[in-house]
Amino acid sequence: MSKRFNLREFQQSVLDRLQAQMASGGTRISTLGVQVGDEFWLVDMSDINEVLPLPSLTGVPLTKPWYCGVANVRGNLYSIVDFAVFKGGSTTPREGQSRVLLAGHKFAFNAGLLVSRVLGMRNATEWQRSEQDGEVRLQDGNGQVWRKLDMAQLLQQPEFLQIGA
Repeated sequence: MSKRFNLREFQQSVLDRLQAQMASGGTRISTLGVQVGDEFWLVDMSDINEVLPLPSLTGVPLTKPWYCGVANVRGNLYSIVDFAVFKGGSTTPREGQSRVLLAGHKFAFNAGLLVSRVLGMRNATEWQRSEQDGEVRLQDGNGQVWRKLDMAQLLQQPEFLQIGA
């Protein structure tokens, strides 16, 4: 049998490597790159508690199309939102590379965002920064535009809080 993949151990090893890099005077990388539909987004690592494969969902009737349902994650209930649909895009495939980003404990809000895939850590400190419609956008060295997700602002939006259809 193959060794079972433990997500918590993997995340802890990533954090340990980041801390070792910071202790050795390296550049701090604190953003996670994700793909949402055809768009690329950056999320501060401090804004998310965990990244996990899509858990089993229990549907909730009479909710908005972007509301996927409720998931039990280690005994805690989380509302799962298809972030692509919430932003006006098409439905995220619920297979393969799709992942859920759980909002950090600091927000005291049990919500998860379904994204198409996780692209890994990104160091955007030297990327070109601009603002468009009140949203931060960054352009990497290859010309790819990344949007910055403000988790605190998202969780306070009335549209996000009103899941009823």
